[in-house]
Amino acid sequence: MAKVTFISADGATRTELEAPVETTILELAHKNNIDLEGACEGALACSTCHVIIHSDYLDRLPEPSEEEEDMLDLAFGLTLNSRLGCQIEITDELEGMEITLPAATRNMMVGS
Repeated sequence: MAKVTFISADGATRTELEAPVETTILELAHKNNIDLEGACEGALACSTCHVIIHSDYLDRLPEPSEEEEDMLDLAFGLTLNSRLGCQIEITDELEGMEITLPAATRNMMVGS
């Protein structure tokens, strides 16, 4: 287990959770009613699980795949610390990680 903290986009709400190792950020958010969409349910087909990782933890994460980078290009409010929550598995090395939710998401899967 590793403690991680979800921070609302406005910074007003901080939710600290115990995360089982090998759980993705998206799975953890869904199990704990954190407002992180994940429209494709972790299939790497959207950017709605876009999160912003605190810079102290970026170098502890595996590099994003080309597919993740392609989906991140579609994310609203992209930053240098942006990642997809479905692609990050919790490890012991991520103890204390802070994850900020973006102000909005862009769901390309919704029809017009």
